[in-house]
Amino acid sequence: MRRALCALLVLLLAGCGGAGDEAGTATLWVTRDRGTELLLEAKVPAGQTLMRALASEVEIETRYGGRFLQSAVGLQGSLRAQRDWFWFVNGYEGDRSATEYRLRDGDVAWWDYRSWERDGETRVVVGAFPEPFLHGYDGNTRSAVVRYAASVKYVLARQLAADIGARSVEPLGTPVPAGANVLEIRAGEPHLSAELLGESAGDPVRFRWRGVPTTYARRYRVP
Repeated sequence: MRRALCALLVLLLAGCGGAGDEAGTATLWVTRDRGTELLLEAKVPAGQTLMRALASEVEIETRYGGRFLQSAVGLQGSLRAQRDWFWFVNGYEGDRSATEYRLRDGDVAWWDYRSWERDGETRVVVGAFPEPFLHGYDGNTRSAVVRYAASVKYVLARQLAADIGARSVEPLGTPVPAGANVLEIRAGEPHLSAELLGESAGDPVRFRWRGVPTTYARRYRVP
């Protein structure tokens, strides 16, 4: 019996996902309704799981053996209301339990409470820009390029390229290297959207930037 209890304790501690060997910090956001309302913004130690990071800042309730978030900051997932908690890291929607994702230095972790009736799956969002260009997903990053329209000032393209660490800045129509993330810049009214060019979190993305969006933090897209 004692051996069984010890084994259970080990499993529970592993599920909590305390800080590992990763140094540095990650940013944690908690919002509702696609980022409309900011409920929490904090710096948390890297190396711990996303669920552990949230539990260190607010009171939470979980379900399915602690693997999924049921309630935080007084907001509870509801089948009847068709609302639940969703998480992103560096703009990518999570592809696993938050107990299985360990934060790395520089990550932007985002919990959002929203309706799934309206949104369904939202595979990648713009609200953590310049992520995921800088830190990628699960510690894996991709090369980045900028492609800009002829009507866009080159100085803007160069500035945004510096912000995302792009390896090249070329006119629209220039081929994009296989597997690279791409930021397309066009003239017009402020707009910023993101598209996943694959099936899984961490796959290449295409961001479309138009005008000069001044507010995109914690937004799914602009406008």
